Amino acid sequence: MDLRKIKKLIDLLEESNLSEIEIKEGEESVRLARLPKGGLVAAPAQVMQHAAPPAPVMPMQSPVQAATGGSHKPAGPELPPGHVVRAPMVGTFYTSPAPDKPAFVSVGQAVKAGDTLGIIEAMKMFNPIEADVSGTVLAIQCDSGQPVEFDQPLFVIG
Repeated sequence: MDLRKIKKLIDLLEESNLSEIEIKEGEESVRLARLPKGGLVAAPAQVMQHAAPPAPVMPMQSPVQAATGGSHKPAGPELPPGHVVRAPMVGTFYTSPAPDKPAFVSVGQAVKAGDTLGIIEAMKMFNPIEADVSGTVLAIQCDSGQPVEFDQPLFVIG
């Protein structure tokens, strides 16, 4: 199959709403496929029916605890009062642009809105974490190289 025929097939694929085309001529075959505009191909979703989970067994509670939903346990160490900057994505948190470079910020340092506080590596992309308020860094909640979850507290600015 010559290059002109393949080019015509590519043009045909682009002009149509087809996502894939395959042509066989004798022993030669050409298969062309295109990705959706987003660049990712979604696998077909499997619909699964689940039974409702059993109700959790609640320990003995006082009437006040029962009325308020039980005693609240903090997810981690207490945060100092101030504005909390949270992780906008899942990834690996870094305090500096490179291992041999100084940290972007340290506790007690004054920052302005828009200053880079750290970076999160996600899918081989380095995403800056910027201060959204001006103030002083009161706490840094993560160590460099530590994996972080979405909405996890990273910094407290006061």
